[in-house]
Amino acid sequence: MTHSPIMPELLDRALFEPRLNETFLIESTTVELKLVECRRLKSVEGEPREPFSLVFRGPLDPFLQQRTYPIRNEHTGTLEIFLVPVGRDTAGFLYEAVFN
Repeated sequence: MTHSPIMPELLDRALFEPRLNETFLIESTTVELKLVECRRLKSVEGEPREPFSLVFRGPLDPFLQQRTYPIRNEHTGTLEIFLVPVGRDTAGFLYEAVFN
């Protein structure tokens, strides 16, 4: 399924909430990330969109450095998302993306 790229300003929580527990693939790799959290953040009046954060769980190997990654899901197409490592559990590393 091919999608046109989604403009960054159109990325909102409503796009990702239905994708909870779905897999996203980092393009040009075999690394899969699972969307495990989609959370509303405190907003300030006048912001163009409601702030939110996403947490993905990735494998224990490889560890992903903090940077922008092209990730693909069959419903969203390819998105450029800045991921920050925020933790680790027995299942893998956790990465957060914050949208203001």
